[in-house]
Amino acid sequence: MFNINTKSFNFEKKKNFLFVVLGFCIFFISENNGMFWDNVLFASKMGNHLFYNSIFEWTIPNEFDPGHPPFLGFLLAVFWKIFGHKLWVSHLLMLPFTIGVFYQLFKFVTYFIEQKQRQIFAFSLLIIDPTLSTQFVIVNPEVIIIFFFFLTINGILFRNKRLKFIGLFFLSIISFRSMMLLGGILIFDILNKYLLNKKSLKSILNFKFILSYILNSLPGIIFVSWRLCTKGWLQTHPDSPWVSLWKIATPKIFLKNFATLTHRFVDYGRFFLLLFLIISLFLFGKKIITSKKNRQLLLISFSTIIFIVIAVLISTNSFGHRYFIVSFCSLNLLVFVIINNYFFKKKTIYTLLFLGLVTGNFWIYPKEISQGWDATLAHIPYHQLRIHAIKYLNTNNINIDEVASFFPNCTSLDLVDFKGDKRSFSKFNNKNKYVFYSNVYNLTDEEYYDLDKNYSSLKKFTKHNITINILIKNDFIRRKKNSSRY
Repeated sequence: MFNINTKSFNFEKKKNFLFVVLGFCIFFISENNGMFWDNVLFASKMGNHLFYNSIFEWTIPNEFDPGHPPFLGFLLAVFWKIFGHKLWVSHLLMLPFTIGVFYQLFKFVTYFIEQKQRQIFAFSLLIIDPTLSTQFVIVNPEVIIIFFFFLTINGILFRNKRLKFIGLFFLSIISFRSMMLLGGILIFDILNKYLLNKKSLKSILNFKFILSYILNSLPGIIFVSWRLCTKGWLQTHPDSPWVSLWKIATPKIFLKNFATLTHRFVDYGRFFLLLFLIISLFLFGKKIITSKKNRQLLLISFSTIIFIVIAVLISTNSFGHRYFIVSFCSLNLLVFVIINNYFFKKKTIYTLLFLGLVTGNFWIYPKEISQGWDATLAHIPYHQLRIHAIKYLNTNNINIDEVASFFPNCTSLDLVDFKGDKRSFSKFNNKNKYVFYSNVYNLTDEEYYDLDKNYSSLKKFTKHNITINILIKNDFIRRKKNSSRY
């Protein structure tokens, strides 16, 4: 008995050490990755507001206030105050949460997989998901949300009320989406007790249970109440730059949103896992569904994101792959459980599906098709190429303030790399002399048409299918040619 405990202790020690090493490796690899996508807003702009004013000044200026609690910005401002206003410090903040995600995901795996060696393979199938692994290399609130989500789920599964309380407490204040996940966890908690543990609704919905969720939600309740009292609005206001994104969807947009939602679950290599899952349910449906733990995984996959799904289907706002990471993790684990319990040739099937997920990082669509670049490691070369392209502009005395660009690069340089350069790219209007374009920007058909028709390439930077192109307007080329004749 003593030997077994010693082996178990050694396994835990090695596993935790591995998580720390892996976390630091990710930090050193990604510390120079600039702010990307929505995090220019949620990290840089909101964080800078708190850093330069007060870390408790949560009243964000209306021109860039998305309504969400500035939780990530608050943590960044605290770290910047302590370690300095640097990009690497921003990535340092993510390090403990990254390690925490590894630990909580592995603990989540152990509830469903008993064999220690197979737990490692199951864990690998979760973290290799392109959308999840991409979050580890950029500064974002997703890693924080995922950590507290699985801390809460593990608290429920392992009946640890303290972990559950801590997880729900922080989920209620990170963002509106984390608040919706909290609501989804409530649904899972009730259905898990009612459908799988066969408890009556009366015994579940007792005073103590309801009170615990109210107490857990206090930070979010206080924030929402404070916002309504001080600003009178939550998500948008009439002059908000995002007001058009939060209208009720028409039937046509609803169907488009449903198609997009389906695509999010099959994109970036997940198609292979979902196809395998569908085939498995067809072959072994009864055996799979009768397993309590399999049903728990299905319940976690869909009940916890129910409010997010409703929100994205009925609004005109675009939504990203990262909204559903917790569901991806649960479904990936269910796939592993099915391989482990119901199939021969386990190693072959696992290897094919694992490689299928890895290939998701190489899925690059034609430029006319919008892509979730913050959900794939394919975008990583962009960070280095962007620096080279800016050096080119500086070397050739091209004023960056006169260079147009697109989301997420249509902002000041300092908000991306924290080097103190306050120069800013301007918004493209088809009149700009120069344009800074990358294929990681999702443009409209009209913008592509204008670029193809009116601009020519001045300098192009390429690495691993990612490009940055410095363009010049054809009119200026013609003027230069005409003036040179005289």
